[in-house]
Amino acid sequence: MAAASREVPPPPPSRLRSIAAWFYRHPNWTLVALLAVPMAWMLVVYVGSLSALLAQSFFRLDDFSGRIIREFGLSTYQQLFSAANVDIVVRTTVMAALVTVTCALIAFPLAYYMARYASFRMKTILYLAVLLPLWSSYLVRVYTWKIILAQEGIVTWVFETLGLKGVLDSILDIPGIGGSSLSFSYIGMFLVFVYIWLPYMILPINTALERVPKSLMEASADLGARPGYTFRRVILPLAFPGVVAGSIFTFSLTLGDYIIPGVIGNSSFFIGQVVYAQQGTAGNIPLAAAFTVVPVLIMIVYLTVARRLGAFDAL
Repeated sequence: MAAASREVPPPPPSRLRSIAAWFYRHPNWTLVALLAVPMAWMLVVYVGSLSALLAQSFFRLDDFSGRIIREFGLSTYQQLFSAANVDIVVRTTVMAALVTVTCALIAFPLAYYMARYASFRMKTILYLAVLLPLWSSYLVRVYTWKIILAQEGIVTWVFETLGLKGVLDSILDIPGIGGSSLSFSYIGMFLVFVYIWLPYMILPINTALERVPKSLMEASADLGARPGYTFRRVILPLAFPGVVAGSIFTFSLTLGDYIIPGVIGNSSFFIGQVVYAQQGTAGNIPLAAAFTVVPVLIMIVYLTVARRLGAFDAL
């Protein structure tokens, strides 16, 4: 009976339990262990590749032998600032800016309706409508638009059916942005860019609008503010971080895209196409790296300005 009443000692802790207990007593090391792998991935893959890219941009290509001279210099950047290359940078930046502004103008009313007025069922339908294009192949969507905008496509057919073919021809005759058809013009390229990147603008704006407390709008109305004043002074400032977040997506994605200008464009080069051509066909990796630095610098300036304007304060 005495042996039966003796207390049984607890089993010795396992190695796994000991390690877990040690991390529980040292939360800082727990944080280091959790972030070590993603931080190492970021440093090696992202920062490392960017550093290698930046170093490549200071090398130059020997015109006679076609070999890369691995000596630091600025001759590649002198080549980058030639008139033809500056024209490519300006063309790409203007297109990215126009696409971003248009996406914001189209996305804001839709996101506002989804956040404030749509019922649960309608909101679900609209979310699916926004997300559905993202679940299909990017190339399929681009080539589908190629068919839609072609001279024999549905857009031309609609204009012809409505007796407005002359209007379409007048639009395509506009110097600088027109072309032989919508699928070979800046107008067509602009339409496809807006269609492809629009969901990336709608979703951040919708998220920002969902965070705007209804009590603020009710307080504004109780104080006598009209709906327009409430929108300008309450809703728009609080939703502005969402617009900035969406613009970062649309602007940067347009800057770096090379497929849409290649499929829809009129053979005028954009930055992404030059990078692809220089590092592939031409083998001029230093110039391709120098061109790649351009959108990185543009985005750094863009994010710096947005930060100083307070766009990230509410994120």
